[in-house]
Amino acid sequence: MPSSGPLGTGRGRIVAAVLAAALVAQLAVLLLSPGDTGPDPAAVATSDFLDPVRSERAGDFREGQRNLGLAGLGIEIVALGLLAAGRPQRLRRLLERAGGRPLLGAAAAGALISVLLTALALPVGYIAFQRSVDIGLSTQDAGGWLGDRGRSAAIGAVLAALGALVLVAAQRRLPRAWWLAGAGVVVAYAVVITWLAPALLKPLFNDFEPLPEGPAREATLELADRAGVDVGEVYRVDASRRSTGLNAYVDGLGSSKRVVLYDNLIDGVDEPVLRSVIAHELGHVAHRDLPRGILFVALVAPLGMLVVALVGGAIARRGGTTAGLPAAIPSYALAVTVVSFGLGLAGSQLSREVEASADAFALELTDDPRAFIELQKRLAAANFSDPDPSGVVDGLLRTHPTTVERIGTAIAFESSNRLHEQR
Repeated sequence: MPSSGPLGTGRGRIVAAVLAAALVAQLAVLLLSPGDTGPDPAAVATSDFLDPVRSERAGDFREGQRNLGLAGLGIEIVALGLLAAGRPQRLRRLLERAGGRPLLGAAAAGALISVLLTALALPVGYIAFQRSVDIGLSTQDAGGWLGDRGRSAAIGAVLAALGALVLVAAQRRLPRAWWLAGAGVVVAYAVVITWLAPALLKPLFNDFEPLPEGPAREATLELADRAGVDVGEVYRVDASRRSTGLNAYVDGLGSSKRVVLYDNLIDGVDEPVLRSVIAHELGHVAHRDLPRGILFVALVAPLGMLVVALVGGAIARRGGTTAGLPAAIPSYALAVTVVSFGLGLAGSQLSREVEASADAFALELTDDPRAFIELQKRLAAANFSDPDPSGVVDGLLRTHPTTVERIGTAIAFESSNRLHEQR
């Protein structure tokens, strides 16, 4: 029986590798979950805090967007499956001819496949965009949306070309251990992209400026000083050019570390609510959540790449090609897509814990649960978030606690403080 990689490609080995990768991912979630995620949320009725009609509308909107996102993933998987099987034949012959110059051919194949997948997913993406326009969340026109997709496609093609080139080079140089080297590349990519994206990639889509003197900057620096957090730089981003939604986030590593506030947020909420947002983001900085995410990648990447090697190798052979050739790239791309989605479910589980911990940090730092509750109400309304989603799929894909859970945490925090004061 032919061998491809360190452990062969028998079904038993594939199943064992998949189970081991899933187990390590769950252990990584347990190991990296923050200790303090706040009190257990109090029971909350959605209608006590949010407009039931708008909440129902938001739930329908988010369910549709989720289903469109899953449809896009399905299109990508089906397309890669057809390419791996040698369809269409004209493209397979093109990839086979590229085998004469395997590294250059791999780069070209990676870019071509990336552009093809982007084009195939465009109709589904446009439907999701138009739904955002119809509900009042997106402020873009179709031309602006297509311009963003074009820039994203160009960046994706470059990254796919580099990834395919590295894949084929590693497979040719290290035919039995390339997956281990690939895991190192995945971790290095996570570090580099987190470090460089704030300065190199995101400015291609938005304008960032240091937060000017005023209440928002003063609140950020005062809260950071009280928390003992090195906040790096604080930026204002012109998110309103695309959306009416409210948001803020932490980005970058080292010299690129920053807190970014949406202009909609700065201009649209009062100071106590803004302080709750800032305190939440400072929680991510204080807890070193971006490095935590990179460490999660480092823990799951080796076995994840082993599964890619075994599954991708099996698919490639079934399609009549082998590792180390451009024609095998669709097979390994298909394996990467499926494995990334599976490990991403564990990543979402960790993310929910991380976000709950940042909420607890914000409540402790501001000691203002009412402002925190108002923040959740504003976020749910402005972003058309489903405040209390149900179902297994929602539970697996969510990266944040629900609005109802977050309001319940604030109420539990307030009740706990009241009892403490009475004592």
